[in-house]
Amino acid sequence: MSKATLAVIAAVSAAGGAAATAAMFSLKSDKKVDTTSLNAPVPVAPPKPGPVPASQVFSGDKIVDPSAFFEYGFPGPVADLATRQGFVSSYDRRTKNPHWTVEHITPESLSMSNGDRKKSTFVEDDAIPEKFRGKLKDYYRSGFDRGHQVPAADCKWSQAAMDDTFYLSNMCPQVGEGFNRDYWAHFEDFCRRLTKQYPSVRIVTGPLYLPKRDPQDNKWYVKYEMIGQPPNVAVPTHFYKVIFAEDGKKSGNVALGAFVLPNAKIPNDKPLQDFEVPLEAVERASGLEFAHQLPVQRRKRLCAETNCSVLVKDYAEKQKSFGKKQ
Repeated sequence: MSKATLAVIAAVSAAGGAAATAAMFSLKSDKKVDTTSLNAPVPVAPPKPGPVPASQVFSGDKIVDPSAFFEYGFPGPVADLATRQGFVSSYDRRTKNPHWTVEHITPESLSMSNGDRKKSTFVEDDAIPEKFRGKLKDYYRSGFDRGHQVPAADCKWSQAAMDDTFYLSNMCPQVGEGFNRDYWAHFEDFCRRLTKQYPSVRIVTGPLYLPKRDPQDNKWYVKYEMIGQPPNVAVPTHFYKVIFAEDGKKSGNVALGAFVLPNAKIPNDKPLQDFEVPLEAVERASGLEFAHQLPVQRRKRLCAETNCSVLVKDYAEKQKSFGKKQ
């Protein structure tokens, strides 16, 4: 029943009630009642104005039109997609870190040495709107390295390709000593060494923000540091790599490996396989899908096909002077 109908009923009821009251009064009183006023038409108060009918506001059968909001703009989220010479990445405007980076390395690409890291410099990504951009000053004296998600060493086949890896949109805050300059660097080297066995290796890398149980109340919380003044860039709790080692054959087998490492100091003697996880675990934690179009029958477990272990190299010493500039 519409509000207009209810208003009419209320008005009629009010008029009928007035007449009934007058009739009751006439029965109880000995005084003559002036029937002139009773026989006269009873004035009916006009109904109070109701809401404007929806048909006068929207065309067709719509009652509301929330999509008209988008005339003012689309809120997002927007994933800034960047296609570089050596990789593709998706940027998270909220955390100021990548959602993911995808790279491709081959024996041929790694055999070339046309890029010199000393000629590359860290730069802010001006393709990202300024208010969503990670800044050089955010990392200044933060205690964290500007950690490449796609390593510079994977793009040494071209100076331009190497320079692309130095955009801050390819960086995340990483613990320096014991991780970025040590175990993580050894892990990146492991990925490159896979090209000795596989003609094509594709690597997806990105940050994670995983919950941790609080010993005080035994509840799980997601907690991470922010760097910058004011706080601007989120410090991931963990990092993942999903590795696709291809055998080079058409519709051939793909050795698939998923790893999650904490953003913390890791002893160099820690077995890499301790960080191997099911692919689905990375997908649940990241909200991403990596291999839903890769048939199960083509999948092989990477660490069952090859030796998943790191070789300890003295990256920290080589980058000591470089690290002081972080």
